[in-house]
Amino acid sequence: MSMAGFWNDQDAAKVVVQEVKTLKGWTEPYASLLARVESARELDDLLRAEPDEAMVAELESEVNAIEGDLRAYELKSLLQGPDDWRDAQIEIAAGAGGTEAMDWAEMLERMYIRWAERHGFSVEVLDRSEGEEAGIKGSVLEVRGPSAYGFLRPETGVHRLVRISPFDSNARRHTSFASVFVYPVVNEEINIEIRDEDIKMDVFRASGAGGQHVNKTSSAVRLTHIPSGIVVACQQERSQGKNRATAMKQLKNRLYQLEVEKQAAAKAKLDATKSDVSFGSQIRSYVFQPYTMVNDLRTELKVPDVHRVMDGDLDQFIEAYLKQFGAGAAGAAGGAA
Repeated sequence: MSMAGFWNDQDAAKVVVQEVKTLKGWTEPYASLLARVESARELDDLLRAEPDEAMVAELESEVNAIEGDLRAYELKSLLQGPDDWRDAQIEIAAGAGGTEAMDWAEMLERMYIRWAERHGFSVEVLDRSEGEEAGIKGSVLEVRGPSAYGFLRPETGVHRLVRISPFDSNARRHTSFASVFVYPVVNEEINIEIRDEDIKMDVFRASGAGGQHVNKTSSAVRLTHIPSGIVVACQQERSQGKNRATAMKQLKNRLYQLEVEKQAAAKAKLDATKSDVSFGSQIRSYVFQPYTMVNDLRTELKVPDVHRVMDGDLDQFIEAYLKQFGAGAAGAAGGAA
């Protein structure tokens, strides 16, 4: 499959508009920070000549604010991957371990939703498969916000949970796994040719909440892309047509990412930051008992407050990863070093 040859004038115009927006996203915050620093310096010079306690407190507050915004700008400067500016699609799947693993997958789903909310991003659940007793077998989230993919791509990989299982009557400690894949969301300015004859569509009854409708109507849609073997599904809408449209969007995202990975593989061998995403190559461990600790195996960053991390406080892990691996790890975030 090739992405070349499917552009028209309208597509090209959209790309130019996006490039202009991206450049403004760099230059305008920089100019604003520079102006604030100059104003703070001028106020500092004034206060040295004529001290004023209230103004000193105001200056200190502004300096702290500038430091925080400068740190955020520095972190953003690490997002240099070709797709880092895009929205993100997160695919979560429970690993082996039955109900415990499904509960863990749901905990990760909540963690990413909370992270998005902390940053003012919007989240839409594109697909969700409920577990038999608790948790979820898997879900697909779309996170929309500035550079959502760039910030979230370090989350690709296997996440390991260690805790005393609430589903074990003997209160034994369990280890569970769930995989997370992050894809860039492909908008209309990139055309990927998907022929009708290459798609197999199956319809089935939606599961989970939804009342009588889900039990009587085959509105859920599963699409299989025959050449690549990629399978996507959507059952969130009551309309079969809407579910198919959403599934097609997921398929485009997956095919685009597949093409990006093929191009990257042609340029270089897998480097030290990339390995297979499998249940033997976890990127992060979350320990609840006998102590609390979140340990990122790639950056060696350890955070003792596991509950805060599970409430969406992921920025320190994202920052550590981007500072260590940067744009060179775009599309290859899933491996432990």
